[in-house]
Amino acid sequence: MIKKESIQLNDIAIGIIWLFHISGIIGILYGNSQWFVGATPLNLTLSFVLLLLTSRKEPKVYLVAAIAFFVGMVAEGLGVNYGLIFGQYVYGEALGWKVAGVPWLIGANWAILTICCAAIAANLAGHILSKIVLGVGLMLLLDAVIEPIAPILDFWAFSGGTAPAQNYIGWFATALPLHVFYHLYKVEIKGTFTHHLFLLQIIFFTILLLQINTLQNAL
Repeated sequence: MIKKESIQLNDIAIGIIWLFHISGIIGILYGNSQWFVGATPLNLTLSFVLLLLTSRKEPKVYLVAAIAFFVGMVAEGLGVNYGLIFGQYVYGEALGWKVAGVPWLIGANWAILTICCAAIAANLAGHILSKIVLGVGLMLLLDAVIEPIAPILDFWAFSGGTAPAQNYIGWFATALPLHVFYHLYKVEIKGTFTHHLFLLQIIFFTILLLQINTLQNAL
């Protein structure tokens, strides 16, 4: 009974995030763009909550999430206020409430990406070094896809207009210890929710990137 309920929750969670992300793509490009972009905090919050719920049988996930949240917020705070780690940039209003110029949800997003990418790497790679490199690489891949459209969505904007090399170096340096900890801590997440969530973020932002002209006109 417990196993059946667990599988059912995982399937329901996957269905919900697919619905939200696909609706978001259609809504931003062809519907009420401002409203759907404004719903980004809801989507991120829901994804974070569902990630924790579907991973509840592995309590170690909560410590990883807390550490990634804290590290992400500190690193982003240093970037926004002092131009350290990632470069000089500011956050827009689309991601909601901020502390010291950094949206709270950015900390949640660091937790989401760390856990999802590490879980995928754990399934695809064998040696711990391969897992760490692959996980960090997946995070950098997603960041590279998001960066060109982040200013259009009012997520964040760099002072030079485009993300500098320092941003990607900073992402690598910040993500690396988080992935090292994840695998040394031997976190084992069952189910495929993490895989679907990361895949959907890649699909979501890739489609928006490919439709960047439509996106600019819509917003």
